[in-house]
Amino acid sequence: MSQSIKKDTLLEVAESLFYEHGFRGVGLKQIISEANVATMTLYNHFLSEDKLVEEVLRRREERYWSYLDAHVEKDSDSPFILAVKAHGCWLEEQSCKGDMFLRAMEDYAGTDNEIETIARGYKMRLLKYLQQLAQRKGKDNERDLANQLTLLLEGTTSLTTLIGAEKATEYSIAMAKTLVQNTS
Repeated sequence: MSQSIKKDTLLEVAESLFYEHGFRGVGLKQIISEANVATMTLYNHFLSEDKLVEEVLRRREERYWSYLDAHVEKDSDSPFILAVKAHGCWLEEQSCKGDMFLRAMEDYAGTDNEIETIARGYKMRLLKYLQQLAQRKGKDNERDLANQLTLLLEGTTSLTTLIGAEKATEYSIAMAKTLVQNTS
């Protein structure tokens, strides 16, 4: 197995375990065992568990943005609705048990590391993305609309754990239509 395949395997296994059991509920020995690699392989790629978590979050964020970009036609009549639908599909396929970035912010709050910064950066990037969509569509008060839509997506993520992604997305699409109609 090549080094890049081993690294990818480590990252996939770590993400899966972190998502399923939380960042604090998984040890490096479990990741090494389930990835079927030597301990030195992990340390050759990651200097510490924090560095592994950082890379897991960066890769997950990269996948989210690729997913969103593939589903949202920014020049369409309703990019906001497309963004809500895309987020709902992401939840159904990749994130039905909650928000990994929020978990990271909670687990690593105040620990003076890059993990919390990466997670907060993702949230800020989502807000900025929606604000840019609002500007592109000529919406008045684009900052308020972006905040409202971000809150809507965050709520959809939370509600997914209770009622499922499909139903949560259905509600969020209806709310997004109302929000967009009420802004000029």
